Amino acid sequence: MERLEKPIRKLFVEYQIADNSLKDRVILVTGAGEGIGRQAAISYAAHGATVILLGRTVAKLEAVYDEIESLGYSQPAIIPMDLMGATKQNYLDMVETIETQFGRLDGVLHNAGLLGVLSPFDQLGEDTFDEVMQVNVKAQFLLTQAIMPLVKKAPDGRIIFTSSTVGHEGRAFWGAYSISKFATEGMMQIVADEMSNTPVRVNAINPGGTRTGMRAKAFPAEDPNLLKTAEDIMPLYLYLMGPESKDVNGQCIDAQPKRKPGAAS
Repeated sequence: MERLEKPIRKLFVEYQIADNSLKDRVILVTGAGEGIGRQAAISYAAHGATVILLGRTVAKLEAVYDEIESLGYSQPAIIPMDLMGATKQNYLDMVETIETQFGRLDGVLHNAGLLGVLSPFDQLGEDTFDEVMQVNVKAQFLLTQAIMPLVKKAPDGRIIFTSSTVGHEGRAFWGAYSISKFATEGMMQIVADEMSNTPVRVNAINPGGTRTGMRAKAFPAEDPNLLKTAEDIMPLYLYLMGPESKDVNGQCIDAQPKRKPGAAS
């Protein structure tokens, strides 16, 4: 499962999706209260999808909900959930609720993530490691297991994971976050391979340096105005969730050109 080369990635970045290309689709977005998750939810709704907003902070989810409604898009739904403490049964119950309320689930964007602490490897705390792996790996593992039966029923199912530049190549001081993104890419490849004979397509996105709260935490001295906004990188998120990506599976695709060494998403 080789990564796509630059000319193909450029096509995705410039891709213009039809306004109604996600019509009638039900899409779950984790970490939907802010940053890339918020923008992805709005963009999916703008292209016809009914969006399910999953996140930890109800007030943030409600703000996104209100924005989607004010724009006249399909009424979204909210699922408050803290991935740090969610159990397997919580995810199973959630999927049962989705099936009861909507009757289907066409796509999932695994966007929620935890940066943890950037530190030398030998100073990385066990608690920090456990927290990052819980949110970035175990929660996605349990959620993916729970949603797979429902997504398999969709005529054109999609599962998108979120990786990072440091999920391709380990880098000093990125510790638990980097390890979690290596695991994320591995999980994506396994699920994609197992789904290869179904209509479900499973891929990952490396958003690159983007103007988000997590980026500001990792690079506090960086000028955010030099970074792409979440809206700037949405063409790839739309493409991989839409019907035209039916031949793309098991790929981790960069949403932006490679940054100089020393930077990471």
